[in-house]
Amino acid sequence: MDDCFSRALDQATYHARRHLAALDESPVAPMTDLASMRARLIKPLNEGPIPADQVIGELVADSSGGIVGCASGRFFAWVVGGALPAALAADWLTSAWDQNAGIYASGPAAAVAEEACGEWLKDLLNVPVEASFALVTGCQMAHATCLTAARNHLLRERGWDPEERGLFGAPRIRILTSTERHGTFLRAVRLLGLGKGNIVGIPVDANGMLRAEDLESELQREPTAPTIVLLQAGDLNIGAYDPFATLIPVAKRFGAWVHVDGAFGLWAACSPRFRNLLEGASGADSWATDGHKWLNVPYDSGYAFVRDRAAHMASMSHRESYLIHDSEARDQMDWNPEWSRRARGFATYAALRQLGRQGIASLIERCCDHARAIVEGIGALPGAEVVWTPQINQGLVAFSNNRTDEIIARVNRSGEAFFGGTEWRGRRCMRVSVCNWMTSDSDVKRAVEAVRSALRD
Repeated sequence: MDDCFSRALDQATYHARRHLAALDESPVAPMTDLASMRARLIKPLNEGPIPADQVIGELVADSSGGIVGCASGRFFAWVVGGALPAALAADWLTSAWDQNAGIYASGPAAAVAEEACGEWLKDLLNVPVEASFALVTGCQMAHATCLTAARNHLLRERGWDPEERGLFGAPRIRILTSTERHGTFLRAVRLLGLGKGNIVGIPVDANGMLRAEDLESELQREPTAPTIVLLQAGDLNIGAYDPFATLIPVAKRFGAWVHVDGAFGLWAACSPRFRNLLEGASGADSWATDGHKWLNVPYDSGYAFVRDRAAHMASMSHRESYLIHDSEARDQMDWNPEWSRRARGFATYAALRQLGRQGIASLIERCCDHARAIVEGIGALPGAEVVWTPQINQGLVAFSNNRTDEIIARVNRSGEAFFGGTEWRGRRCMRVSVCNWMTSDSDVKRAVEAVRSALRD
Protein backbone atom coordinates (compact mmCIF):
# COMPACT_ATOMS: atom_id res chain seq x y z
CA MET A 1 0.00 0.00 0.00
CA ASP A 2 2.78 2.42 0.96
CA ASP A 3 4.59 1.72 -2.30
CA CYS A 4 1.64 2.61 -4.53
CA PHE A 5 1.16 5.90 -2.70
CA SER A 6 4.89 6.64 -2.72
CA ARG A 7 5.32 6.31 -6.49
CA ALA A 8 2.39 8.63 -7.23
CA LEU A 9 3.37 11.15 -4.57
CA ASP A 10 6.98 11.10 -5.71
CA GLN A 11 5.82 11.93 -9.23
CA ALA A 12 3.65 14.76 -7.94
CA THR A 13 6.42 16.13 -5.72
CA TYR A 14 8.94 16.02 -8.56
CA HIS A 15 6.71 17.90 -10.98
CA ALA A 16 5.51 20.36 -8.34
CA ARG A 17 9.12 21.21 -7.46
CA ARG A 18 9.99 21.67 -11.12
CA HIS A 19 6.98 23.94 -11.64
CA LEU A 20 7.78 26.12 -8.64
CA ALA A 21 11.50 26.30 -9.42
CA ALA A 22 10.76 27.47 -12.97
CA LEU A 23 8.23 30.19 -12.08
CA ASP A 24 10.77 32.97 -12.58
CA GLU A 25 11.61 31.84 -16.12
CA SER A 26 8.35 30.28 -17.28
CA PRO A 27 5.79 32.19 -19.35
CA VAL A 28 3.04 33.57 -17.13
CA ALA A 29 0.32 33.21 -19.76
CA PRO A 30 -0.79 29.81 -21.08
CA MET A 31 1.07 28.86 -24.25
CA THR A 32 -1.32 26.22 -25.62
CA ASP A 33 -4.63 26.81 -27.39
CA LEU A 34 -8.02 25.32 -26.55
CA ALA A 35 -7.99 22.81 -29.38
CA SER A 36 -4.66 21.38 -28.25
CA MET A 37 -5.83 21.14 -24.64
CA ARG A 38 -8.97 19.30 -25.66
CA ALA A 39 -7.06 16.95 -27.96
CA ARG A 40 -4.73 15.98 -25.12
CA LEU A 41 -7.07 15.81 -22.14
CA ILE A 42 -10.40 14.71 -23.61
CA LYS A 43 -9.75 11.12 -24.58
CA PRO A 44 -11.69 7.86 -24.37
CA LEU A 45 -11.83 6.62 -20.80
CA ASN A 46 -9.60 3.57 -20.40
CA GLU A 47 -11.31 0.25 -19.77
CA GLY A 48 -8.85 -1.01 -17.19
CA PRO A 49 -6.82 0.60 -14.41
CA ILE A 50 -3.60 2.52 -15.01
CA PRO A 51 -0.79 2.77 -12.43
CA ALA A 52 -1.19 5.90 -10.32
CA ASP A 53 2.31 7.24 -11.06
CA GLN A 54 1.68 6.85 -14.80
CA VAL A 55 -1.59 8.78 -14.47
CA ILE A 56 0.23 11.66 -12.76
CA GLY A 57 3.02 11.71 -15.34
CA GLU A 58 0.57 11.78 -18.22
CA LEU A 59 -1.58 14.44 -16.54
CA VAL A 60 1.46 16.71 -16.23
CA ALA A 61 2.45 16.12 -19.85
CA ASP A 62 -1.07 16.64 -21.19
CA SER A 63 -1.51 19.84 -19.14
CA SER A 64 1.75 21.34 -20.39
CA GLY A 65 1.27 24.85 -21.73
CA GLY A 66 -2.19 25.13 -20.22
CA ILE A 67 -1.16 26.10 -16.69
CA VAL A 68 -1.51 29.84 -16.01
CA GLY A 69 1.37 31.21 -13.95
CA CYS A 70 -0.90 32.59 -11.21
CA ALA A 71 1.71 31.64 -8.62
CA SER A 72 4.30 33.78 -10.39
CA GLY A 73 5.27 37.21 -9.10
CA ARG A 74 4.52 38.56 -12.60
CA PHE A 75 0.78 37.82 -12.62
CA PHE A 76 -1.14 41.12 -12.42
CA ALA A 77 -4.42 40.46 -14.25
CA TRP A 78 -6.82 39.74 -11.39
CA VAL A 79 -6.62 39.84 -7.61
CA VAL A 80 -4.99 36.44 -7.36
CA GLY A 81 -2.41 35.58 -4.76
CA GLY A 82 0.17 32.81 -4.89
CA ALA A 83 0.82 30.17 -2.27
CA LEU A 84 3.07 30.65 0.72
CA PRO A 85 5.39 27.66 1.30
CA ALA A 86 3.80 26.73 4.64
CA ALA A 87 0.28 27.10 3.22
CA LEU A 88 1.09 24.96 0.19
CA ALA A 89 2.67 22.25 2.33
CA ALA A 90 -0.28 22.29 4.73
CA ASP A 91 -2.64 22.02 1.77
CA TRP A 92 -0.81 18.87 0.62
CA LEU A 93 -1.21 17.44 4.10
CA THR A 94 -4.88 18.39 4.04
CA SER A 95 -5.36 16.13 1.04
CA ALA A 96 -3.32 13.34 2.59
CA TRP A 97 -5.18 13.53 5.91
CA ASP A 98 -8.49 13.72 4.01
CA GLN A 99 -10.60 14.94 6.93
CA ASN A 100 -14.29 15.70 6.54
CA ALA A 101 -14.28 19.04 8.33
CA GLY A 102 -18.01 19.16 8.96
CA ILE A 103 -18.06 18.37 12.66
CA TYR A 104 -15.47 18.09 15.40
CA ALA A 105 -16.00 14.33 15.71
CA SER A 106 -14.95 13.69 12.11
CA GLY A 107 -11.72 15.69 12.40
CA PRO A 108 -10.80 17.09 15.82
CA ALA A 109 -7.55 18.73 14.73
CA ALA A 110 -9.25 20.27 11.69
CA ALA A 111 -11.99 21.73 13.87
CA VAL A 112 -9.64 23.25 16.44
CA ALA A 113 -7.21 24.60 13.81
CA GLU A 114 -10.18 26.31 12.17
CA GLU A 115 -11.27 27.69 15.52
CA ALA A 116 -7.81 29.19 16.02
CA CYS A 117 -7.92 30.72 12.53
CA GLY A 118 -11.22 32.42 13.24
CA GLU A 119 -9.92 34.08 16.38
CA TRP A 120 -6.64 35.16 14.77
CA LEU A 121 -8.43 36.53 11.69
CA LYS A 122 -10.90 38.57 13.74
CA ASP A 123 -8.02 40.09 15.63
CA LEU A 124 -5.98 40.86 12.50
CA LEU A 125 -8.90 42.25 10.48
CA ASN A 126 -10.38 44.28 13.36
CA VAL A 127 -13.63 42.33 13.35
CA PRO A 128 -15.48 42.44 16.70
CA VAL A 129 -14.46 39.63 19.01
CA GLU A 130 -18.08 38.57 19.54
CA ALA A 131 -18.60 37.85 15.83
CA SER A 132 -19.02 34.31 14.56
CA PHE A 133 -17.06 33.13 11.55
CA ALA A 134 -16.95 30.57 8.75
CA LEU A 135 -14.15 29.33 6.53
CA VAL A 136 -15.69 28.92 3.09
CA THR A 137 -14.57 28.44 -0.52
CA GLY A 138 -14.10 32.12 -1.34
CA CYS A 139 -15.62 35.56 -1.08
CA GLN A 140 -18.56 34.41 -3.24
CA MET A 141 -19.68 31.98 -0.54
CA ALA A 142 -18.63 34.36 2.23
CA HIS A 143 -21.19 36.81 0.82
CA ALA A 144 -23.79 34.06 0.63
CA THR A 145 -23.12 33.04 4.23
CA CYS A 146 -23.32 36.59 5.55
CA LEU A 147 -26.42 37.46 3.53
CA THR A 148 -28.17 34.30 4.71
CA ALA A 149 -27.62 35.48 8.28
CA ALA A 150 -28.80 38.97 7.30
CA ARG A 151 -31.96 37.51 5.76
CA ASN A 152 -32.65 35.59 8.97
CA HIS A 153 -32.06 38.64 11.17
CA LEU A 154 -34.10 41.11 9.14
CA LEU A 155 -37.09 38.85 8.53
CA ARG A 156 -37.27 37.49 12.07
CA GLU A 157 -37.40 41.09 13.29
CA ARG A 158 -40.59 41.35 11.28
CA GLY A 159 -42.08 38.12 12.58
CA TRP A 160 -41.12 35.92 9.63
CA ASP A 161 -39.00 32.77 9.99
CA PRO A 162 -37.31 32.33 6.59
CA GLU A 163 -35.78 28.95 7.47
CA GLU A 164 -39.20 27.52 8.26
CA ARG A 165 -41.49 29.44 5.91
CA GLY A 166 -39.18 30.24 3.00
CA LEU A 167 -39.44 33.49 1.04
CA PHE A 168 -42.87 33.11 -0.61
CA GLY A 169 -44.94 35.88 0.91
CA ALA A 170 -42.06 37.20 3.02
CA PRO A 171 -41.40 40.93 3.29
CA ARG A 172 -39.20 42.13 0.44
CA ILE A 173 -35.60 42.87 1.42
CA ARG A 174 -34.18 45.96 -0.19
CA ILE A 175 -30.44 46.06 -0.99
CA LEU A 176 -28.60 49.36 -1.29
CA THR A 177 -25.05 49.56 -2.60
CA SER A 178 -22.83 51.50 -4.94
CA THR A 179 -22.69 51.01 -8.68
CA GLU A 180 -19.17 49.60 -8.17
CA ARG A 181 -20.27 46.40 -6.39
CA HIS A 182 -18.61 43.16 -7.41
CA GLY A 183 -20.29 40.40 -9.40
CA THR A 184 -19.81 37.87 -6.59
CA PHE A 185 -22.25 39.85 -4.48
CA LEU A 186 -24.82 39.86 -7.29
CA ARG A 187 -24.49 36.10 -7.64
CA ALA A 188 -24.99 35.64 -3.89
CA VAL A 189 -28.16 37.74 -4.06
CA ARG A 190 -29.46 35.58 -6.90
CA LEU A 191 -28.52 32.35 -5.15
CA LEU A 192 -30.42 33.32 -2.00
CA GLY A 193 -33.57 34.33 -3.83
CA LEU A 194 -33.26 37.98 -2.80
CA GLY A 195 -33.51 39.09 -6.43
CA LYS A 196 -31.31 41.39 -8.49
CA GLY A 197 -34.36 43.58 -9.01
CA ASN A 198 -34.24 44.53 -5.33
CA ILE A 199 -30.73 46.00 -5.63
CA VAL A 200 -30.48 49.77 -5.86
CA GLY A 201 -27.15 50.96 -7.28
CA ILE A 202 -26.15 54.38 -5.95
CA PRO A 203 -23.65 56.44 -7.98
CA VAL A 204 -20.27 57.10 -6.37
CA ASP A 205 -18.16 60.24 -6.16
CA ALA A 206 -14.97 60.92 -8.15
CA ASN A 207 -12.98 58.74 -5.73
CA GLY A 208 -15.30 55.75 -6.05
CA MET A 209 -16.99 56.26 -2.66
CA LEU A 210 -20.65 56.38 -1.65
CA ARG A 211 -21.83 59.73 -0.31
CA ALA A 212 -23.70 59.79 2.99
CA GLU A 213 -26.41 62.09 1.65
CA ASP A 214 -27.11 59.77 -1.28
CA LEU A 215 -27.36 56.72 0.95
CA GLU A 216 -29.65 58.52 3.37
CA SER A 217 -31.86 59.71 0.52
CA GLU A 218 -32.35 56.13 -0.67
CA LEU A 219 -32.99 54.87 2.86
CA GLN A 220 -35.69 57.49 3.37
CA ARG A 221 -37.63 56.26 0.35
CA GLU A 222 -38.74 53.22 2.40
CA PRO A 223 -37.62 53.99 5.94
CA THR A 224 -39.13 50.88 7.55
CA ALA A 225 -38.30 48.33 4.85
CA PRO A 226 -35.91 45.50 5.77
CA THR A 227 -32.65 46.64 4.20
CA ILE A 228 -29.14 45.40 3.53
CA VAL A 229 -26.47 48.00 2.80
CA LEU A 230 -23.37 46.72 1.01
CA LEU A 231 -20.20 48.79 1.42
CA GLN A 232 -16.90 48.34 -0.38
CA ALA A 233 -13.51 47.81 1.21
CA GLY A 234 -11.41 48.02 -1.93
CA ASP A 235 -13.33 47.87 -5.22
CA LEU A 236 -11.89 45.79 -8.04
CA ASN A 237 -10.76 48.63 -10.34
CA ILE A 238 -9.26 51.34 -8.14
CA GLY A 239 -9.30 49.85 -4.65
CA ALA A 240 -11.79 52.45 -3.38
CA TYR A 241 -13.05 52.29 0.22
CA ASP A 242 -16.41 53.62 1.25
CA PRO A 243 -16.31 56.04 4.24
CA PHE A 244 -17.49 53.54 6.86
CA ALA A 245 -17.34 55.91 9.82
CA THR A 246 -19.86 58.16 8.07
CA LEU A 247 -22.05 55.66 6.25
CA ILE A 248 -22.57 52.96 8.87
CA PRO A 249 -24.21 55.27 11.44
CA VAL A 250 -26.57 56.49 8.69
CA ALA A 251 -27.56 52.92 7.83
CA LYS A 252 -27.99 52.00 11.49
CA ARG A 253 -30.46 54.85 12.05
CA PHE A 254 -32.78 53.04 9.65
CA GLY A 255 -32.19 49.60 11.16
CA ALA A 256 -30.29 48.35 8.10
CA TRP A 257 -27.89 45.41 8.10
CA VAL A 258 -24.46 46.58 6.89
CA HIS A 259 -22.29 44.11 5.00
CA VAL A 260 -18.69 44.86 4.01
CA ASP A 261 -17.21 43.39 0.82
CA GLY A 262 -13.52 43.23 1.68
CA ALA A 263 -12.48 40.47 -0.73
CA PHE A 264 -8.93 41.79 -0.67
CA GLY A 265 -9.26 45.24 0.86
CA LEU A 266 -10.14 44.07 4.37
CA TRP A 267 -6.51 42.97 4.73
CA ALA A 268 -5.47 46.64 4.87
CA ALA A 269 -6.46 46.42 8.55
CA CYS A 270 -3.20 44.49 9.11
CA SER A 271 -1.03 47.40 7.89
CA PRO A 272 -0.17 50.45 10.01
CA ARG A 273 0.09 52.43 6.75
CA PHE A 274 -3.32 51.51 5.37
CA ARG A 275 -5.60 50.57 8.24
CA ASN A 276 -7.01 54.09 8.33
CA LEU A 277 -8.93 53.18 5.15
CA LEU A 278 -11.09 50.89 7.30
CA GLU A 279 -11.89 53.40 10.04
CA GLY A 280 -15.40 52.65 11.29
CA ALA A 281 -15.72 49.33 9.41
CA SER A 282 -15.88 47.40 12.68
CA GLY A 283 -19.35 48.91 13.18
CA ALA A 284 -20.80 46.74 10.39
CA ASP A 285 -22.86 43.57 10.84
CA SER A 286 -20.93 41.23 8.56
CA TRP A 287 -17.68 41.10 6.64
CA ALA A 288 -16.41 38.94 3.76
CA THR A 289 -12.86 38.43 2.52
CA ASP A 290 -10.61 35.93 0.77
CA GLY A 291 -7.60 33.94 1.89
CA HIS A 292 -6.52 32.99 -1.63
CA LYS A 293 -5.99 36.64 -2.45
CA TRP A 294 -3.79 38.65 -0.10
CA LEU A 295 -3.04 35.94 2.47
CA ASN A 296 -1.63 33.79 -0.37
CA VAL A 297 -3.36 30.57 0.66
CA PRO A 298 -3.98 28.02 -2.14
CA TYR A 299 -7.48 27.87 -3.60
CA ASP A 300 -10.10 27.58 -2.22
CA SER A 301 -10.19 29.86 0.81
CA GLY A 302 -12.62 32.54 1.98
CA TYR A 303 -13.77 33.95 5.32
CA ALA A 304 -17.17 35.17 6.53
CA PHE A 305 -17.78 37.03 9.80
CA VAL A 306 -21.17 37.81 11.35
CA ARG A 307 -21.83 39.97 14.40
CA ASP A 308 -25.21 38.35 15.16
CA ARG A 309 -24.08 34.84 16.08
CA ALA A 310 -27.64 33.67 16.71
CA ALA A 311 -28.80 34.68 13.21
CA HIS A 312 -25.73 33.08 11.69
CA MET A 313 -26.25 29.77 13.47
CA ALA A 314 -30.01 29.72 12.93
CA SER A 315 -29.50 30.13 9.19
CA MET A 316 -26.92 27.32 8.87
CA SER A 317 -27.05 24.77 11.69
CA HIS A 318 -28.56 21.31 11.32
CA ARG A 319 -28.82 18.24 13.53
CA GLU A 320 -29.13 14.55 12.70
CA SER A 321 -29.34 11.57 15.06
CA TYR A 322 -26.46 9.74 13.37
CA LEU A 323 -24.04 12.65 13.79
CA ILE A 324 -21.89 13.07 16.88
CA HIS A 325 -22.25 16.62 18.19
CA ASP A 326 -19.90 17.67 20.96
CA SER A 327 -21.32 19.91 23.66
CA GLU A 328 -18.11 21.92 24.00
CA ALA A 329 -16.36 21.71 20.61
CA ARG A 330 -17.16 23.87 17.60
CA ASP A 331 -18.93 21.97 14.80
CA GLN A 332 -18.07 23.74 11.56
CA MET A 333 -21.32 22.84 9.82
CA ASP A 334 -23.17 25.08 12.28
CA TRP A 335 -21.61 28.08 10.53
CA ASN A 336 -20.95 26.96 6.95
CA PRO A 337 -23.18 26.32 3.93
CA GLU A 338 -21.30 23.06 3.27
CA TRP A 339 -21.80 19.75 5.06
CA SER A 340 -18.99 17.60 3.71
CA ARG A 341 -16.11 20.01 3.36
CA ARG A 342 -12.37 20.18 2.94
CA ALA A 343 -10.33 20.94 6.05
CA ARG A 344 -9.20 24.23 4.56
CA GLY A 345 -8.34 25.66 7.96
CA PHE A 346 -4.96 23.89 7.97
CA ALA A 347 -3.60 25.99 5.08
CA THR A 348 -4.86 29.23 6.62
CA TYR A 349 -3.41 28.21 9.98
CA ALA A 350 -0.02 27.56 8.39
CA ALA A 351 -0.03 30.83 6.42
CA LEU A 352 -0.83 32.93 9.48
CA ARG A 353 1.84 31.14 11.51
CA GLN A 354 4.47 31.55 8.79
CA LEU A 355 3.90 35.28 8.37
CA GLY A 356 2.86 36.46 11.81
CA ARG A 357 1.58 40.00 12.29
CA GLN A 358 4.68 41.69 10.95
CA GLY A 359 4.93 39.44 7.93
CA ILE A 360 1.31 40.07 6.92
CA ALA A 361 1.77 43.84 7.27
CA SER A 362 4.96 43.68 5.21
CA LEU A 363 3.24 41.63 2.50
CA ILE A 364 0.37 44.11 2.23
CA GLU A 365 2.64 47.14 2.06
CA ARG A 366 5.10 45.54 -0.36
CA CYS A 367 2.32 44.69 -2.82
CA CYS A 368 0.99 48.24 -2.65
CA ASP A 369 4.44 49.68 -3.35
CA HIS A 370 4.90 47.33 -6.30
CA ALA A 371 1.50 48.26 -7.74
CA ARG A 372 2.34 51.95 -7.62
CA ALA A 373 5.76 51.32 -9.20
CA ILE A 374 4.24 49.34 -12.08
CA VAL A 375 1.53 51.92 -12.77
CA GLU A 376 3.93 54.84 -12.63
CA GLY A 377 6.57 52.99 -14.63
CA ILE A 378 4.12 52.12 -17.41
CA GLY A 379 2.55 55.57 -17.28
CA ALA A 380 5.92 57.16 -18.01
CA LEU A 381 6.27 55.26 -21.31
CA PRO A 382 5.45 57.05 -24.59
CA GLY A 383 1.91 56.22 -25.63
CA ALA A 384 0.84 55.20 -22.13
CA GLU A 385 -1.16 57.07 -19.49
CA VAL A 386 -1.85 56.63 -15.79
CA VAL A 387 -5.62 56.48 -15.36
CA TRP A 388 -5.60 55.72 -11.63
CA THR A 389 -2.61 55.72 -9.30
CA PRO A 390 -3.04 52.99 -6.68
CA GLN A 391 -3.92 53.93 -3.13
CA ILE A 392 -3.44 50.25 -2.27
CA ASN A 393 -2.69 47.45 -4.76
CA GLN A 394 -5.04 48.29 -7.66
CA GLY A 395 -4.29 50.76 -10.45
CA LEU A 396 -5.26 51.52 -14.04
CA VAL A 397 -3.31 52.50 -17.15
CA ALA A 398 -4.41 53.03 -20.76
CA PHE A 399 -2.75 53.37 -24.15
CA SER A 400 -3.29 55.91 -26.90
CA ASN A 401 -5.11 55.22 -30.17
CA ASN A 402 -7.42 52.68 -28.50
CA ARG A 403 -4.54 50.18 -28.29
CA THR A 404 -5.16 48.99 -24.72
CA ASP A 405 -6.42 45.50 -25.58
CA GLU A 406 -3.75 45.12 -28.25
CA ILE A 407 -0.95 46.00 -25.80
CA ILE A 408 -2.38 43.65 -23.16
CA ALA A 409 -2.44 40.81 -25.70
CA ARG A 410 1.14 41.51 -26.80
CA VAL A 411 2.45 41.53 -23.25
CA ASN A 412 0.61 38.32 -22.41
CA ARG A 413 1.90 36.58 -25.56
CA SER A 414 5.44 37.46 -24.56
CA GLY A 415 5.03 35.45 -21.36
CA GLU A 416 6.91 38.12 -19.40
CA ALA A 417 3.84 39.26 -17.47
CA PHE A 418 0.09 38.74 -17.44
CA PHE A 419 -2.39 41.65 -17.36
CA GLY A 420 -6.12 41.97 -17.88
CA GLY A 421 -8.45 44.67 -19.15
CA THR A 422 -11.49 46.39 -17.70
CA GLU A 423 -14.10 49.01 -18.53
CA TRP A 424 -13.92 51.93 -16.11
CA ARG A 425 -16.08 55.03 -16.46
CA GLY A 426 -16.56 54.42 -20.16
CA ARG A 427 -12.89 53.84 -20.89
CA ARG A 428 -10.97 50.68 -21.74
CA CYS A 429 -8.09 50.27 -19.29
CA MET A 430 -5.44 47.77 -18.27
CA ARG A 431 -5.73 46.71 -14.64
CA VAL A 432 -2.65 46.41 -12.48
CA SER A 433 -3.31 44.16 -9.51
CA VAL A 434 -0.49 43.04 -7.23
CA CYS A 435 -1.36 40.41 -4.66
CA ASN A 436 1.46 37.85 -4.70
CA TRP A 437 4.00 37.43 -1.91
CA MET A 438 6.62 36.54 -4.55
CA THR A 439 6.42 39.78 -6.57
CA SER A 440 9.81 41.49 -6.44
CA ASP A 441 11.47 44.68 -7.68
CA SER A 442 12.83 42.59 -10.54
CA ASP A 443 9.32 41.47 -11.48
CA VAL A 444 8.19 45.08 -11.52
CA LYS A 445 11.02 46.04 -13.91
CA ARG A 446 10.31 43.07 -16.17
CA ALA A 447 6.62 43.99 -16.36
CA VAL A 448 7.36 47.59 -17.30
CA GLU A 449 9.92 46.49 -19.89
CA ALA A 450 7.41 44.02 -21.35
CA VAL A 451 4.97 46.89 -21.89
CA ARG A 452 7.74 49.05 -23.36
CA SER A 453 8.54 46.30 -25.84
CA ALA A 454 4.86 45.83 -26.73
CA LEU A 455 4.52 49.54 -27.43
CA ARG A 456 7.50 49.41 -29.82
CA ASP A 457 6.20 46.50 -31.90
